[in-house]
Amino acid sequence: MQNIVVLGGGVAGHTAALHLKRLLGNKHSVTVVTPNSQWNWIPSNIWVGVGKMPATKVVFPLAPVYRRKHITYHQAAATAIHPNGDANDAQSFVEVISTKTGSEGNVSRVAYDYLINATGPKLRFDLTPGLGPDGFTDSVCTYSHANVASQHLQMSIDKMKQGTPQILIVGMGHGTCTCEGAAFEYVFNVDHVLRENGVRHLAHLIYLTNEHELGDFGVGGMTFAEKNGAMSSETWMTSLFLEKEIDFILGAHVTQVREGEVDFVLIDGTQRTQAFDFAMLLPPFRGVGMHAFDRSGADITDTLFAASGFFKVDANYAPKPFEEWTARDWPKTYESPTHPNHFGVGIAFAPPHGISRPYQTPDGVVIAPAPPRTGMPSGVQGKTVAQTIAHRIKSGDSMASAKTASMASMGAACIASIGADLRNGAAATITMSPIVPDTVKYPGTGRDASETFGEVGLAGHWMKRLLHTLFIYKAKARFGWALIPE
Repeated sequence: MQNIVVLGGGVAGHTAALHLKRLLGNKHSVTVVTPNSQWNWIPSNIWVGVGKMPATKVVFPLAPVYRRKHITYHQAAATAIHPNGDANDAQSFVEVISTKTGSEGNVSRVAYDYLINATGPKLRFDLTPGLGPDGFTDSVCTYSHANVASQHLQMSIDKMKQGTPQILIVGMGHGTCTCEGAAFEYVFNVDHVLRENGVRHLAHLIYLTNEHELGDFGVGGMTFAEKNGAMSSETWMTSLFLEKEIDFILGAHVTQVREGEVDFVLIDGTQRTQAFDFAMLLPPFRGVGMHAFDRSGADITDTLFAASGFFKVDANYAPKPFEEWTARDWPKTYESPTHPNHFGVGIAFAPPHGISRPYQTPDGVVIAPAPPRTGMPSGVQGKTVAQTIAHRIKSGDSMASAKTASMASMGAACIASIGADLRNGAAATITMSPIVPDTVKYPGTGRDASETFGEVGLAGHWMKRLLHTLFIYKAKARFGWALIPE
């Protein structure tokens, strides 16, 4: 019997664990180590954050699912990887610290034959003074954050109903943030609820982002196929912002947040301060901070992890100018180049470089959206790695060819809510293929024009609401769950 350990119970890790158990049955063990007791469908946190959905609708407990599927579950945080064991035993193991009520802080070892790092990100609010729920801004990164954001937004709405104008800022709290799509969704949902409450005329709504242009989304923007020709995502998005009278500030790196004020610097070096009454600013992501050690106890963290704390995989990490970045730099198998029984998926894997063109201020402050690795790509990666491991175990060949799922050949679909209402809501439906532009295969835009497009309408909202139900059903591993695509 072999044991596969999955670190993290989010989209990538949970997907990998369920598929591994489906493929391997009870002949081999699957173990999930995650500090969270609840599974959170993060895309719907947007609706929680504007009061359109209770937090209870976006989470469910993990333990009953793993118990039913015969998956071992440790509610704990991984702290250190020992890929070759220690001086007393060559068996690979990971050190974990319990987060379970009643055993908090207990340290233990979990042995493994294969390891999948799907730990997701550490939310680095601390990289911007005053940012985050412990500072002066809100977040929708977790369901609990979103719940508090909803309460604070309602306080601003109540003040507007009493005739007091409010300034609301939504966006990115650092120059290297990712998940611009979530900020985009949130600002339009805020606009929607303000209009529903009849107070939009008293709100100055501002979108503050590190993107060089609207519609960049950390993927370098897109060119949409249209009946009358091509349209850039910048033009498409700009029209949406102008239609809703949402102001936007581009190419910004937030340097500090104080009560009621946010300081930021623009790409040209201009320093600015913007007052606010309510602000939802997303933090930058980094790795969770695990370490790695060899059998002698020597630190080999730099071997397994990039400086960002994300896990190194089969990517080309050689530093080079933006003009020399290529689709071939991106990983295909998500295997560790030094330890092939180790994999990194979802946000946990270290990207070789950005997708968007990086900028910096005259003083060298980097303002560049980090590449998104959430949602659909995370699920596909989790399933692909599960298939690789299952094939190697079943075949008895630990070096058998791995399945591939490069973001440079993978398409993605995103349905971004711009107003939650079954009759008057809307969503922006965006598809692109591939996620990482391949200018060799697709000269010019780097993407397949026939599979890259955007559309806005009520149907998109219905589809997003349906996907909410489907993916929670899938994550609960209900009957037929594996038939639902990633």
